[in-house]
Amino acid sequence: MPGPAPKHPSVRARRNNPKAGFRMLPADGRVGAKVPPWPLQPDVEKQAAFELARDRVAALQVEVEEAEDGRTKGRLRRDLNKNEMLVATLGLQIEQARDAEVALWADLWAMPQAAIWEESHAGREVAQYVRWKIRAEQGDLKAATEARMLSDRLGLNPKALMSLRAEIERAGEAEERGERRREARKQKPRSGDDPRGGLYAVPS
Repeated sequence: MPGPAPKHPSVRARRNNPKAGFRMLPADGRVGAKVPPWPLQPDVEKQAAFELARDRVAALQVEVEEAEDGRTKGRLRRDLNKNEMLVATLGLQIEQARDAEVALWADLWAMPQAAIWEESHAGREVAQYVRWKIRAEQGDLKAATEARMLSDRLGLNPKALMSLRAEIERAGEAEERGERRREARKQKPRSGDDPRGGLYAVPS
């Protein structure tokens, strides 16, 4: 069973460098690389439900035409209307899910965490998160649970990111470090200006 997440470097009481072992991820996200190709096939389960409902609509249309009893015809029409609504709903969900998956996939690969995923070849796991997340947004409660579990493994929230021993660099911290480096370079003696020269100066 995994232990507790490591403490943030800023709150760990250590004599050595408190940020040792933590990876700093660029605040601007993963740059300089294309979005990987989408690796998953279309949602087979939802596509199968769509095809089944569409076949049922076709069969009911024939039954309605052939029904001679008014009560039977009415029952079949109600069933037909229900399945026509199901076909329309599933078709719209499939179309919207496809567009949403592509958009979320691209957004995720621009995040700071994407540098870790790329190094660990976690593309398919990221894609699976995308699929569960989009299903969750369409009202699937089971998918919401799966998406939350995968978000932890991928470091998509601050606590989960700490468990990967990484943190996102703050823009202010980056600027401050850059300023310190520039000041350090200014204070270094120029070539030929040996500060020890005065120790060996010959008195006049």
